[in-house]
Amino acid sequence: MENPLLNPEGLPAFSQILPEHVEPAIDRLLAESRTLTERLLDQEQPFTWDNLIEPLDLMDDRISRAWSPVSHMNSVVNSDALRDAYNACLPKLSDYATEMGQNERLFRAYQTLAESATDLSPQQRRVLDNALRDFHLSGVDLPEREKMRYKAISQELSQLTSRYSDNLLDATNAWSRLSSDPAELAGLPASALDLAAQNAAREGQEGWLLNLEFPSYLPVMTYADNRDLRREVYQAYATRASDQGPHAGRWDNGPLMERIVALRHEQARLLGFENYAERSLARKMAPSTSAVIDFLNDLSRRSLPQAKRELEELREFAGSEFGITDLQAWDLGYYAEKLRQSRYAITQEELKPYFPETRVLPGLFAVVERLYGLRISEVEGVDVWHPDVRFFEIRDASGTLRGQFYLDLYARPRKRGGAWMDECTVRLFNRRRRQLPVAYLTCNFAPPVGGKPALFTHDEVETLFHEFGHGLHHMLTRIDHPAISGINGVAWDAVELPSQFMENWCWEREALALISGHWESGEPLPEALYRRMRAAKNFQSGMQMVRQLEFSLFDFRLHQEYDPAQGARIYPILDQVRDQVAVLKPPSFNRFAHSFSHIFAGGYAAGYYSYKWAEVLSADAFSLFEAQGIFNPEAGRAFLENILERGGSADAMELFVAFRGRQPRIDALLRHSGIAA
Repeated sequence: MENPLLNPEGLPAFSQILPEHVEPAIDRLLAESRTLTERLLDQEQPFTWDNLIEPLDLMDDRISRAWSPVSHMNSVVNSDALRDAYNACLPKLSDYATEMGQNERLFRAYQTLAESATDLSPQQRRVLDNALRDFHLSGVDLPEREKMRYKAISQELSQLTSRYSDNLLDATNAWSRLSSDPAELAGLPASALDLAAQNAAREGQEGWLLNLEFPSYLPVMTYADNRDLRREVYQAYATRASDQGPHAGRWDNGPLMERIVALRHEQARLLGFENYAERSLARKMAPSTSAVIDFLNDLSRRSLPQAKRELEELREFAGSEFGITDLQAWDLGYYAEKLRQSRYAITQEELKPYFPETRVLPGLFAVVERLYGLRISEVEGVDVWHPDVRFFEIRDASGTLRGQFYLDLYARPRKRGGAWMDECTVRLFNRRRRQLPVAYLTCNFAPPVGGKPALFTHDEVETLFHEFGHGLHHMLTRIDHPAISGINGVAWDAVELPSQFMENWCWEREALALISGHWESGEPLPEALYRRMRAAKNFQSGMQMVRQLEFSLFDFRLHQEYDPAQGARIYPILDQVRDQVAVLKPPSFNRFAHSFSHIFAGGYAAGYYSYKWAEVLSADAFSLFEAQGIFNPEAGRAFLENILERGGSADAMELFVAFRGRQPRIDALLRHSGIAA
């Protein structure tokens, strides 16, 4: 009988995935894979690609296609039953992954194939080289006792990081604030009030319901005149899943964070690395931990003087115009917006009517069509996990289907915050299966309110373009081997190149003509408004830069400097980093790290610096389009063929040089960011 989590046609049947089916189905698949692996290793004929790697690829794909929709639904339509099923499978999947990574017979089979095969393609060689590296990183060389310890650590980490995410989701969902007094909400734009009223109605209440979902939180911090309200909402948001704030101690991630960092360090030491930061670079472009720190410190040196000037300007403005002499963290967004309006006569709210979903989404597709000759169209009747979700396919100029994606744009309860792209299926072409890539594209924008289409801020438009860049990297790959197809096998500090690269088109007049237009009249974005938007592009760019450097340095130092005798020292290290790069320190109750899911529950541990590292690549890549035209077909084809289609089939630097003709330079990043060289 076919596994109930697998749709034979390739797309998940979300409506048929029942929590009670998940664990037995995964158990069955893992058992089948173990049996297959032993059978392959016992065969008498010499190992070849066709009799070893290909069947293992197919089995791994079956597991991935079964688990991917379960994992995704746990993030976007979370329920207690699904969460329990998901968490029950995590240790089993962790054990399986470690078991395969430490299987000495399998390792020797890969070694034998790599050494003896003479007919392998460069891509197949790349797969084998990466696999042999990963065997070592899984502890295949360790003595048996240390192997068992490595396995136990991996299992515990999978459970701890999941609990971290669960705590953050529960803490985010737990807080809300109902207001029946419109005066209390003075300053909030109509769109935010409409959303708050819709939130209240959804809960059967009258008035305006604020919560900690980003479309509710951000307008309060940016526009609410009520300083006490801003402080209350800020405190609730900044203390989620911690020992502070309105739910102090209830979902406290503190002990989990300590344990996660300790276990990562122990695992890295087992493998012979000095620390987890060193271990993390084994799959990245950066050559050493000192290179990362030097890179971040160099950006800090260039950015901090400007950031300090920007904060002083803000202090002076808040004092002279509003009588505020004690600028606090919950004031920054509000008075920054006032200063932006004063200086540039522009607000995100003023731009929103010109960025309805009904223009932005077709416009995004038109940009991609002009760049790469692609056609994107919606497909009806596909099984999805929520009524808001839509499904699309991508075809190239010849009409060939290249990939498909699910689009889930709106925030809602029991959906993890943020925006991301994830794999549903990967490209896999061999003698037995021809499978195209399918992506999940997830955002948390405000939904349509009051009969209007969803209206996006320009920041949200950038977010959508960013995630779509990841999606294109996944879906447009021409690489047939899953291990190096799409984003797989790509150095983690290069994986943000296609996503950050796409953001640039959100600022160009020629592209804005495609993605903008007033939601009622269809009027294009007025030239005067566009000029003000461009003028404000790098408003407080120094402060934004040092904020990202704070995150990056904290993450890297946390994993580089761990000392078992002292513990993780999470907030002491964060305080030291803030002494170095922050221009305004947050209040003592702030528990930022307790919700820093990128590093405690995502893939960015000792790798958050990747955003800045890859931004050097993306800015330099876009500078070619600035010189040749933002829709120059030759430049578009070069990026498509050398970056998007090549996946992890070669070193990231080799692919960049093939596209750009030289190594990357930092000057374009500084120019784009408004930082003086």
